[in-house]
Amino acid sequence: MRYLKQQTWLMVLPLLLSTAYGITAHAAPTPSFSATASGTTSNLTLAASINVADADVGRDGNLYLGFTFGQLWYFNNGTGWVEFNSGALPVYASGPLASQTIEVVRDADLASLIGAQLYVGYGLTESDMLTNTKYAMVYTVTADTVTAGPAPVLLGTAGNFVILAKTAVSTVPPSAITGDVGVSPAATSYLTGFSLTKVGTTSATSPQVTGNLYGADMTAPTSSNLTTAVSNMEAAYTDAAGRPTPDFLNLGSGNIGGLTLVPGLYNWGSSVTIPGDITLSGGANDVWIFQMSGDLFMSASKRVTLAGGAQAKNIFWQVAGEVIVGAGAHFEGILLSQTAITLQTGASMNGRALAQTQVALDSATITKPAP
Repeated sequence: MRYLKQQTWLMVLPLLLSTAYGITAHAAPTPSFSATASGTTSNLTLAASINVADADVGRDGNLYLGFTFGQLWYFNNGTGWVEFNSGALPVYASGPLASQTIEVVRDADLASLIGAQLYVGYGLTESDMLTNTKYAMVYTVTADTVTAGPAPVLLGTAGNFVILAKTAVSTVPPSAITGDVGVSPAATSYLTGFSLTKVGTTSATSPQVTGNLYGADMTAPTSSNLTTAVSNMEAAYTDAAGRPTPDFLNLGSGNIGGLTLVPGLYNWGSSVTIPGDITLSGGANDVWIFQMSGDLFMSASKRVTLAGGAQAKNIFWQVAGEVIVGAGAHFEGILLSQTAITLQTGASMNGRALAQTQVALDSATITKPAP
C-alpha cells in the first residue's frame, strides 16, 4: 500500500469526459454501467459508459468515479484522485444527468496494482446513488493484457445448447451437430429429419447429433429447463440489441466482405451481407457484438476466420431478421436471431444457433464453441 501513497500517478491520471459532460447515448428504464479497455497495464485506456435511467435524464445530479485497491479508496474530484476515508464522497462532475462515456487515461504503470477495481456511478444525491444502486464496478486491473470490446452477452442456460429454437429444428441428412439441441414451446415432433430415438421420457438421440435432443412435451425437468433456456435466449437477444454507443456505425453500408474486424460494438440500421471472406482479429478474451435491424446473409463458400486468439464464444451476432449461411460457407460465433437461421448445403459453423422461430440445416455441420 505504500506504493499507492508514495506514487503520484493517482494525481496525474486525468479522467476526461469525451465531450464536455457527455456523449449522449440511449437512456434505459434502469441504469447500467460498462467499460471497454485497450492496451496493457503499462499503456491503458478505459472508456466507462454510464447509461442514465429514463426517470433521471435531465435532472440535476452528480457523477462519481471511484478506484479501490486493498482497503483503500480513491475518488476523482474533477481535477485528480484523492484518498477517501470518511465524509461526503468527492464528486467528479455535477449538472443535468445524461448518458455518456468517460475516458480514463492512465500514464503510469499499473502492473503492481493487479486486482484494483474501477467503479462508476451517478445519483441525484450521494444517498440516491448508494441506496438505489446507481453504480457498478466496471473494470479490474489484470496482469498483462486487458479485454477489448464490450462486455460479453450472458446466455444463461441457453448456452447449454448448440441449437435452440422456439418453433422447429430441421435437418436434411446427413448433418453433423456437436452439442445439445432444443425446441420449445414446440413439441418433439418439430425436431424433423433426425431419426430420433427416445431416451426415457426426458431426451432423445440421433445419429446426426453428438449430444441430446429435447422437446417441450418431454417430462420434467426437460420442459421447465427448456422454458428457462428460451427465456434466457430472449433476454440475451434483448441485451445484445440494446447495447448503446456503437464503436462502428453502418460500416461498409452493410457490406462487410473482405474486412478485418477488431473487437467492439458494431451497429447497422439495415441488413448485413458477407459476400467475401472476413477476419475477426483480437485476443482470447476480446468481445465482438454485431447489431443489425435487418437480415444477415453470407454468400456461398465464404469464410469467417478468427485471428490473434479470438474465440467464437465471445462473438455475438444480433439479427432482427433471418440468417442465411450460404452453401459451403463457414461461420463463427453466437447467432441470436429474432426469426430463423438457415445453414445451406454443406455450410459449417463454430458457435451456437439460437433462433426465436426455427433453425434449418441442409447437410450442414455445427459445433459448439470451446468453453
